[in-house]
Amino acid sequence: MILKLDGPLTLSTMFALQDELRTMKPQALVVDLSGSPYMDSAGLGLIMNYYVSAEHNGRKLLLAATSERIQALLEMTKVDGVLKSFRAVEEAEASL
Repeated sequence: MILKLDGPLTLSTMFALQDELRTMKPQALVVDLSGSPYMDSAGLGLIMNYYVSAEHNGRKLLLAATSERIQALLEMTKVDGVLKSFRAVEEAEASL
């Protein structure tokens, strides 16, 4: 399943996504961030929580098309070694 985000993933926008993610249980979820210019720590926390839940239940979470700002956040917080990030959705899908 591919989930395309539109707009920044921040504390003020994360609750709608959080509700959506609670209902999703795909074997693999690719989050397309091409429409999301940035993410704050609350957004990153939401992504990490979903990742932990997915891994615990034998599912996968992949990020695709991360902006430079989001990639910098992933690197700064050292989660780039945990969350798999790809330049494009197609690359993420091909990795499965």
